[in-house]
Amino acid sequence: MKGRFGAGGKPAEARPRKTVPRKSPSARKRRHPSGGETEIARLTRELDEAREQQTATGDVLQVISRSTFDLQTVLSTLTESAARLCAADKGAIFQQDGDVLRMATNYGFSPEAEQYAAEHPAQPNRGSVTGRVVLEGKAIHIADVLADPEYAAFARGYQTVFGYRTYLGVPLLRDGTMIGSFSLTRDEMSPFTEKQIELATNFASQAVIAIENARLLTELRDSLQQQTATADVLKVISTSPGELAPVFDALLTNAIQVCEAKFGFMYLGSDMNLKLMAYKCDVKPYLEIVQKARFTPQTIVGRVADTKQVVQVADIAGTRRYADREPLAVAAVEIGGVRTILGVPLLKENEIKGAIFLYRQEVRPFTEKQIDLVKNFAAQAVIAIENTRLLNELRESLQQQTATSEVLQVISRSPGDLKPVFDTMLAKATQICAAKFGVLWLSQGEGFRCVALHNAPPAFADHYRAQPTIRPVPGTGLRRLFETREVTQVADMTTIQPYIERDPFVVRSVELGGYRSVVNVPMLKEKELIGAISIYNREVRPFTERQIELVTTFAAQAVIAIENARLLSELGESLQEQTATAEVLQVINGSSGDLEPVFAAMLEKQSTFARPNLEFFIVTTSPDLNRLPYRMPHQPTRTSSGRAVSFFHTLVTASTAYCARKQ
Repeated sequence: MKGRFGAGGKPAEARPRKTVPRKSPSARKRRHPSGGETEIARLTRELDEAREQQTATGDVLQVISRSTFDLQTVLSTLTESAARLCAADKGAIFQQDGDVLRMATNYGFSPEAEQYAAEHPAQPNRGSVTGRVVLEGKAIHIADVLADPEYAAFARGYQTVFGYRTYLGVPLLRDGTMIGSFSLTRDEMSPFTEKQIELATNFASQAVIAIENARLLTELRDSLQQQTATADVLKVISTSPGELAPVFDALLTNAIQVCEAKFGFMYLGSDMNLKLMAYKCDVKPYLEIVQKARFTPQTIVGRVADTKQVVQVADIAGTRRYADREPLAVAAVEIGGVRTILGVPLLKENEIKGAIFLYRQEVRPFTEKQIDLVKNFAAQAVIAIENTRLLNELRESLQQQTATSEVLQVISRSPGDLKPVFDTMLAKATQICAAKFGVLWLSQGEGFRCVALHNAPPAFADHYRAQPTIRPVPGTGLRRLFETREVTQVADMTTIQPYIERDPFVVRSVELGGYRSVVNVPMLKEKELIGAISIYNREVRPFTERQIELVTTFAAQAVIAIENARLLSELGESLQEQTATAEVLQVINGSSGDLEPVFAAMLEKQSTFARPNLEFFIVTTSPDLNRLPYRMPHQPTRTSSGRAVSFFHTLVTASTAYCARKQ
């Protein structure tokens, strides 16, 4: 408690000073003419004193019952009543505040005396009466402080300001623990009686009860407030699954309110890479500075991230950083009006995830309870972040599984037809990775051929469709993929050397596509480059490892689809060959050595193959066959199906030999 301030750290309300005419102890006694007090007078006086004491005690108890949370009112009433009943000129209650005692309330002090007491808290030593009360834990009564040999210069300063001669100090003890001191003084040297000391001790006990009740009620109120704030945050977390913005907003709002801060900021990130995610600040010029700030380990934000510990600065205006005119410290004090700062890290298994910062515009450090509360909020934030991460991963996994299932369905519905497979696969990869558009390439010689586009700008699509084959420019991601067979990513195309050197093809591609970030994923079959999938972002936003893994999965599926189509095509051709062979053999068996119907059947069957434009020539040395209009060079000169030519070449040679033997 601080001097003239109450339990809540706020100035006590002004109250009218009561002037209590104090009679000297001798004046309060009725004397018998013979010089002694009559028995009746003594009993009457004691009865009056008892009634007065009971009335005062009742008044104090009524105030205690009426002023549940207003400790200041209770202590003020108690001090005034005690001073009046004990015929004291002044009274004060001091409460323990760390290693010193600060005045919580007083009776009879002038404003100057209150200010002096606030600036000179009592020390626990024998140089003052209050200090001795703290050290000995019992009532200390000094009839004349000026005659006391242990009274130090510090206490004499008090005596000069307050002008007292007789001093009574009574300890405030709670379960044997010193929590403060109750003092009564007289301006004249007039010792307190045993009864008055006993009465002051009783008032001290009532003060302890009032302080303890206020403490318990304050703790209960704080606990309820904390539980309410925690419940509010948990409610937001439960109603906003996967959304962090409303959680952070509710969390920061409650932290500022419960901890009596002026404004606050909340960051996410690791190490010095902290990003402002939520804020409550009505000082816009300072907010703009914070939003653009870059932190180092020397800054307060950087210290929290670097040490992973709570950091509190009681008065930033008194720090070396401010004295050295460090820009962020100067901005905090001179623009934001900041004095006290509290920073609490967000930790998950000792890994920094972010931090919460609260600010006060007065020098008033946050209490341990308030720090614990912010730690609790930080723990809730980490839980919300982790829950959101898991939920997003689950969503991505379900999204990926759904996309994979759809691609597999297209593959199953389109055996041998790769175009719908490529289109579906590219659309899903682009959509799930939140990319702007995508391209699927197939390898062709030293370059690539564009076989599928999704959501590409029309000019970009026309640019690549007009070129059967492109050879990637050295220094581009697609060229590195061609050389290394590995995933390549370019965070910003405008920073690569070919673009800086204004390579026409690269510049045209970037400008027509309007993209900045691109990732290229190879399609590989046992280290053989089959093709690649490229997806693009229009802003500088590199793709994550998870997104690249997803595209890699689609690339593997594309290779499987291509291989399946090849195997299916070969199976179809093999079946056609076997059918044609069987039918030609039937003709041979029924030809009696006549080749003309055999060759006619062969020509008919070759037209049923997938590629019917085969040029079919037969060359023979038989005089009887030279007249036939069939010629076949030993090495065919032009064909659209090498497999068909080889098949028919073998079939003709075998048929000619067979018919020759049959003749």
